[in-house]
Amino acid sequence: MEIGRVYAPQGRAEEAASRPHPAAVAAIKTFHTLAWLSIESCVVYVLYKGMVGRTDRRVGMAAAVIAGESLVFAGNGFRCPLTQLAKHYGAESGGVTDIYLPKWFAHNMPAIHVPLLIVMAYLHIRNYRRR
Repeated sequence: MEIGRVYAPQGRAEEAASRPHPAAVAAIKTFHTLAWLSIESCVVYVLYKGMVGRTDRRVGMAAAVIAGESLVFAGNGFRCPLTQLAKHYGAESGGVTDIYLPKWFAHNMPAIHVPLLIVMAYLHIRNYRRR
């Protein structure tokens, strides 16, 4: 017997995991929404600085946040890892279930962000070439 491991009668662990946990789902959705807001603020900042022709360390830090989020998303098969976690705790299935945004917007975020990433890269490459 392993120390620290709790053994449940067969079937009970699966039954407990399949029960909805509304507080856990709400916590995941709240965390993900706040993370999304912080990443989106980085997107807005990088776009703004690119449009006004300024590229500096802060832009680099914001771009690193955006790149990190993009790598996590791509590394997870272009699905947010928090979606699966939310579903595990009982969130409804289908679409993006782990964020407090309108479903149409949340579902289309990748299609919205890819052009924005291209525009951000273009603007800052242009800024470096002007120097």
